[in-house]
Amino acid sequence: MAAKIVVVGSFNMDLTTYMERMPRPGETVHGRKFVTGPGGKGSNQAVAAARLGADVTFVGRVGTDAFGDRAIATWQAEGIHTEFVIQDPENATGVAPIFVEDSGENAIVVALGANLALSAADVDAAESAIAAADVLVVQLEIELETVAHALAAARKHGVTTI
Repeated sequence: MAAKIVVVGSFNMDLTTYMERMPRPGETVHGRKFVTGPGGKGSNQAVAAARLGADVTFVGRVGTDAFGDRAIATWQAEGIHTEFVIQDPENATGVAPIFVEDSGENAIVVALGANLALSAADVDAAESAIAAADVLVVQLEIELETVAHALAAARKHGVTTI
């Protein structure tokens, strides 16, 4: 039987530009390649667990924008349950512009957007899934008090936490 895993966490659309070197302040450099792709620590954990055969439920927030739609489509394509994902009309989906030098060094700026609106009430709405889980996975791309609330819910139901 597949392990039941609930991930309470983040989704960010990665916007990756590859370049010879980082620009200095005030300078513009040319990128060689630009790629978009689903990311965010929570989403990456959920996808990895699903690909390893776990029964995964994701609890999170994305915007009502194209990146939010892509997040949900990505999870559904991976077989991840999305009934506790909220498309938030007030906040944009998180984005992570990533700049990668030819040397492999990178710089990332994460604009967390809707991730920061994930609340204790959202976790409470998913408590039945948490109670039925073998493992709850959290990370710190959502508010710390939401993480703490999710951990408390898992503890209440004897669920292992990561």
